[in-house]
Amino acid sequence: MWRGHVIAERYAPGFTADTPLPGWSMTKTVTAALAGVLVAQQKLSPNASALLPEWRGSGDARAAITLDELLRMTSGLEFNEDYDDPLSDVAVMLFTQPDTARFASAKPLAAQPGTQWYYSSGTSAIVARVMREALGGTEADYLAFPRRALFEPLGMRSAVFEPDAAGTLGSPSYLYASAHDWARFGQLLLQDGVWNGQRLLPEGWVRYLTRATPQSTNQEFGAHLWVKVPEPFNDRDPHASAMPADAFHAVGHEGQFVSVVPSRELVVVRLGLSRPESAWNHEAFLARVLDAVPASGT
Repeated sequence: MWRGHVIAERYAPGFTADTPLPGWSMTKTVTAALAGVLVAQQKLSPNASALLPEWRGSGDARAAITLDELLRMTSGLEFNEDYDDPLSDVAVMLFTQPDTARFASAKPLAAQPGTQWYYSSGTSAIVARVMREALGGTEADYLAFPRRALFEPLGMRSAVFEPDAAGTLGSPSYLYASAHDWARFGQLLLQDGVWNGQRLLPEGWVRYLTRATPQSTNQEFGAHLWVKVPEPFNDRDPHASAMPADAFHAVGHEGQFVSVVPSRELVVVRLGLSRPESAWNHEAFLARVLDAVPASGT
């Protein structure tokens, strides 16, 4: 999508522009956008702490964890994100736990909050529950929140945000949407949270999400999105060094991407199944797209 218009697309046999596909961890970035809606409504703050009832007990050091630290994955909570281990925390949480957020929130601290970065789907599950607590109201109100706040205004008619058995949104992984609808979400971020003249995200929220987290590896992570293409999807092409500094990315398992390049007015969506993940060099692909798109101002 260039300057808000689809200028090129291609689909494998059996798939179309309307086929809903899983975003996997791109769902995390949508979750961060929804958190911004609640910040605008003054129901949440990035600096808010004592976020969950079970952390508010006397002497519980987890009470110090802030929303900002959850979004930046510097909460310090123990979590094993090894996708190759069927007994890792992420596998057990996503595939066996009826209440993903309570599973993650029960983890002890492995480090002081704010001091270390570790990629954790558990923190995304916790953010989903924090949003639920902040919203109040009924379960139906909570489950309708993504549609009312983002999907309907954006025209994301294919989007389905799957909850777990406890009724908490599957924020680590479980949002399904078509390529066009993922592109709409990327365009919203490119436009600083404004859509058709309506501000959906608070002013400056995208800038907050795209500010690099100093503790992250190579400072490549922001707040529930990536400010650099992460391994194993990068660094195997000479074009890589020419990547625009303002590019940022929602990234999902097996090579799902929504890449946004504000300086080039460009949104690039890639949905696929790359096994191993290193089979997809997104940085090289994005560089070729950038070569084909006119520079801004032309």
